Amino acid sequence: MTGGGTILARAASDGDDRLISAEEPLAGLQLRCGGELPGMIAVPALLEIVRKARRFGLKLARPVTAQDGQESITAWVEVEPAPGDQGGCLIWLRNWQSVPLPPEDPLLASARRTAIDRTLAELTARLDARQCLLSVESEAPDLAALVTTMRVGTGRPWTDFVEIEGGENHRQPMHWRLLDGAGLKIDGSARHWRAALIPQQIPVGEPASFELCLTADSPLPPPSSLPPEPVERSAAVTGNGLVGRDLAPVLRQPISRIIANAETIRTRLAGPLAEEYAAYAADIATAGQHLLALIEDMTDLEVVEAEDFVAAPDPIDLADVARRAAGILGVRARERGILIDAPREGESLPAIAEFRRALQVLLNLVGNAIHYSPTNSQIWIRLELLDGRARVIVADQGPGMSTEQQGRVFEKFERLGRSGDGGSGLGLYISRRLARAMGGDLTVESAPGQGARFTLDLPGDPSRQVAPVLPGDSAAPAA
Repeated sequence: MTGGGTILARAASDGDDRLISAEEPLAGLQLRCGGELPGMIAVPALLEIVRKARRFGLKLARPVTAQDGQESITAWVEVEPAPGDQGGCLIWLRNWQSVPLPPEDPLLASARRTAIDRTLAELTARLDARQCLLSVESEAPDLAALVTTMRVGTGRPWTDFVEIEGGENHRQPMHWRLLDGAGLKIDGSARHWRAALIPQQIPVGEPASFELCLTADSPLPPPSSLPPEPVERSAAVTGNGLVGRDLAPVLRQPISRIIANAETIRTRLAGPLAEEYAAYAADIATAGQHLLALIEDMTDLEVVEAEDFVAAPDPIDLADVARRAAGILGVRARERGILIDAPREGESLPAIAEFRRALQVLLNLVGNAIHYSPTNSQIWIRLELLDGRARVIVADQGPGMSTEQQGRVFEKFERLGRSGDGGSGLGLYISRRLARAMGGDLTVESAPGQGARFTLDLPGDPSRQVAPVLPGDSAAPAA
C-alpha cells in the first residue's frame, strides 16, 4: 500500500503520546482498542510511529494494522511532528480497509481461558467426579482459614465451604456448568472471587474429575511496613532452615499433587484398575495426608513458639465455631458410626478470640475425639459461661486417661505410647499454646474407661454476654 488518496481522518497527539483529538474512524478504533479520548494511544502500531516521529523530528508514513475484536483493519498513516514547541504530532489517516475476523476456534479459546484461569488462580483444588475435595493448595493470606477447613473437610463438596453469589435459589449439588464462572464470597476475605471448573475429560460420559481455580477480582493490597520477621526461632529448626519459612511452601504443592493423583487412581477416575493397585493408591494417599499434616503441625509449632507470636482477638461466637468444626468433621464421624452432638442453631456464646485459631483448636479436639472413640459412640460439644469466661467442652466415650497421662498429654511430641496412627504428637501442644495466646487455656478431665472432657476456656465478650441456652436433657457425661 502506498500513500496518497483522500484524508479520511485527522488526529493530534501531545508530548506524552496521548491522543488529544481524533476524527472517525480513528476515534472509534481508539475506543474499541481499550483506550480513551483523550488518552494514551491504544493502537500499538500507531503508537510506535508517533513515538519515532516525535523522537527523531521526522515525518513518517507507513501502513498500520490493528484488530478491534471484530475486524482486522489496515490503513495508511502519515505522522509529522507538530510545529512549534508543543512536542506532539499531527496524524493523517488514509486508505482505510477492514475485514471481519474469522470465527475463533472454540477449542483454542477454551484452552486460552483455562491457561489464564490457572495463571491467575490464588487457590487451586482437585475434585472428584462429584465435585468433592481431594486436595487444595493456596498461599493467599486471606484464604488461610478456607484452606484449613477444606483440608480437614476432604471428601465433602467444595461448595460447602464458600458462599455462591445468587445461589440461594439453587439446590445443591449444582451441575458443574452452572458453577463455572460463578461469583463467590469467602469468610475471612474482603475480596470477591470467581470460580473456574476445568473438567478432566474421559473418552465418553461425564468428566472424571475437575480442577478448581479461584480468582479474585483484585490483588491484595501491599502489606504495611512492618519490622522484619525474626529469623531465630527456637522450634522447628531443621538443618539450615525453618520448616514454616523454607520447607513448607516448597513441600505442600508436590505432596498435594501426589495425594490428588493417588486419589484419582484409587477412585478409578482415570479408568478401570485392579483392586490391589487401587489399595496401593489408597496407601499412598493416606501416607501423603499424614506427611502433609506433619508439615502443617511443624509449621504451626514454629509459629506458636515464636517469641513475637500474638493472636488477633476479635468478637466471635464460640457456638458458631463449634458448629462449624462439627460440620467439617461430620463425614469422618459418620463413616465410623459416631454421632456428634453439637450446639443447636440459635445457641450463642460470645467470646474474644481469633476465629481461625479457635476453629483450629476445636477441629483438633473433635478430630482427636473421633479418632479415639469407639465405633457407634457419641461425642458431645457443650457450652458454658462462667465468671465471664466462655468455655467449649468436647467430651467423648473413648478409653480415657490416667492422672499421669493427663499430666503429659499436652507435652510436645507426646503420643502416650500410641504408634502407627500417623499423628505427630503436636496437636494438643499447639492447641494449648494457641488457647493461651488468646488469653485462655485448654484443660482435660478424664479417668480410665470413662472417656475424656477437653475444655477450651477463652475470655467472654462482656459487651454481648448472655448466658447460653442449653438443652436440658443433653448434659455431657462426667469424666
